[in-house]
Amino acid sequence: MAQHKIQPFRSIADLCRRVPELDKAALPSLAQAGALNDVPDQSGRRINRRDALWQVQKYGGWKHHPLLNDVIDPDSYFPLEAMNTEERIVADYQTTGLTIGVHPMAHRRSEWASMGIKRAVDLARMRDGAFAIAAGQVDTRQRPGTAKGLMFMTLLDETGFANIVVMPDILQKYWITACRENFVKVKGKVQNRDGIVHLRAEEIMPLSVSAAEIASHDFH
Repeated sequence: MAQHKIQPFRSIADLCRRVPELDKAALPSLAQAGALNDVPDQSGRRINRRDALWQVQKYGGWKHHPLLNDVIDPDSYFPLEAMNTEERIVADYQTTGLTIGVHPMAHRRSEWASMGIKRAVDLARMRDGAFAIAAGQVDTRQRPGTAKGLMFMTLLDETGFANIVVMPDILQKYWITACRENFVKVKGKVQNRDGIVHLRAEEIMPLSVSAAEIASHDFH
């Protein structure tokens, strides 16, 4: 049986030649998600997502003649700028449904701190009855039939989850924000009893963090 020497991919062109099973449908998704960032260009430079997208459009699906297997295309010019932080976040959620890097809330943590917003890990240490502001990505929304109109929300940030209790009157007042926004800021009082910590919402406001389409787990 012939033995093949395993080598790192030298370029996107090399990847497309050696793994022809990757077609033009799969390659752009891999590139957009950042999965090809460690494949270098011809000069050995680490590429970015838009570099990779440019290259997979050029080489993806190309049926190479065997005589060209060892030929390296010298073209390493990429006319597109690298994605900024927001564009990377949007691309992450669009292609994988989650963030590949740090959580979106982490990028502006100093700003959130100046607004008095507590991280989830800090909220969990606060005393019962203390006023607090929590914020994050809405991960879950639950309205159990036995809860008499209450809604439970779980907010996610870079440190973990914050549990929010929304009473029926508050839910009615902030219904659109509570049920439709991807990121929210919640003001209320801490309920810390027997090691179980919730924030009882008094105000629920939208928080501008990212335009990424983020799916939450609602009313399961």
